[in-house]
Amino acid sequence: MADAAFKDLVIDATHGPALAAFWSAALGLRAEPAGESPTDLVLRDDVAEHTVWINQVPEARTVKQRVHLDLHATVEELTRLGATAAAEYAGNEADDWTVLRDPEGGELCAFPRRAAIVGRYRLYALVVDAADPASVSAWWGERLGLEPLRYDDRPWYRLEPGGSLPWLMLFIPVPEPKTVKNRIHWDVWGETEAFLAAGATLLTGREDSPDPHVWWDVLADPEGNEFCVFRPDRPLQG
Repeated sequence: MADAAFKDLVIDATHGPALAAFWSAALGLRAEPAGESPTDLVLRDDVAEHTVWINQVPEARTVKQRVHLDLHATVEELTRLGATAAAEYAGNEADDWTVLRDPEGGELCAFPRRAAIVGRYRLYALVVDAADPASVSAWWGERLGLEPLRYDDRPWYRLEPGGSLPWLMLFIPVPEPKTVKNRIHWDVWGETEAFLAAGATLLTGREDSPDPHVWWDVLADPEGNEFCVFRPDRPLQG
């Protein structure tokens, strides 16, 4: 039984319009104004869970991102849109992906194998670096009502698409600790109290914001990954 539902993704940007142009083309989404400011943008198609908000922030990327996106796309397609090579992440012959950088230096991976057949929408997976991928995948699996699965040949754990989750969510082990705010995070429908009871940490409550239009709470999961909780306007289905 799920006690939350996936809502959407958020990508931080120091130059919202430029990054929105890249990600809208890369993901196969249309870019639309999301407010009065020209930097307020949202990427959408006809599936609500495909929505990506572009969040203008003052700080630039400084370290390897602990959350990145994998796309059904070729290297050539993404470089034409403005991606660049990330030579320090060279793969091996067994890998079927290539690590690139978006126009602000954020990592992403191109998976070309199915690029020609997936259709307009291109997001393959949300990838989360983890100190303990088994534990954090189980935590999110319980929240979203999905069973985490381990890959046979790698110490990686995944949540398969299902319920409200529209694509693969992958948790991979890394040695380095989390040091800065994630530049990609996800939003969920749910109850803040349920997340806190399960071990999440409250970072910013809606009552702390001077903006009356803020109707979400900012939390962190047990590994410190930020996410926003929006109270549902309808009962969640298990």
